[in-house]
Amino acid sequence: MSDISAETAPHYKIPRSVLVVIHTTALDVLMMERTTWPGFWQSVTGSLEREDEPLRDAAIREVHEETGLDAARFRLTDWQQSHYFDIFRKHQSRYAPGVTRNLEHVFGLELPAPMDVQLAPGEHTAWRWLPWRDAAALTISTTNRDAILALPGRVGK
Repeated sequence: MSDISAETAPHYKIPRSVLVVIHTTALDVLMMERTTWPGFWQSVTGSLEREDEPLRDAAIREVHEETGLDAARFRLTDWQQSHYFDIFRKHQSRYAPGVTRNLEHVFGLELPAPMDVQLAPGEHTAWRWLPWRDAAALTISTTNRDAILALPGRVGK
C-alpha cells in the first residue's frame, strides 16, 4: 500500500486570510517590507492555520508573529468586510493545485501612538509608520490600499 501519510503529504496554505491594518488614533499606519519581495510594503497579513481557526484568533496570532505586538491589549476591530483577490503568481505554489484566489478578512488595530515593533526576520526586513494616505500610496496590494483608504471612515466605529 502506498498511502501518503499526513506527515509526508504536501502542506498547502489555506486560501483564507486576515489583513490587519495597524494604525494610531492620529491615523498613522504601520507598513512593513516583505523579505522575499524587496519594495513590497504591506500591513499585517496571514493565512488561517486551520480551517476552523476563528478569524479574530488568526488576526491576533498574525499581529504577534509579524510585529511582536499583543493585539489583545489594544482595540482590535473586525470590519466585517471580506473580499477575494488573485494570488500573486509568484506565491501560487504555496497553495493546492488550481487555487488562484484567496478570501481575505479585514481588521483594524488601533494603538494610542506609534510603537516599535519586532519583525519576524523571515517575513519582513523593515517597518515604518506613515500617514494613512502615504501608506496607501506605498503598497501595491489593491486590497491593502483600499483598506487603508477606508480607515478614516472606520475610526470611531
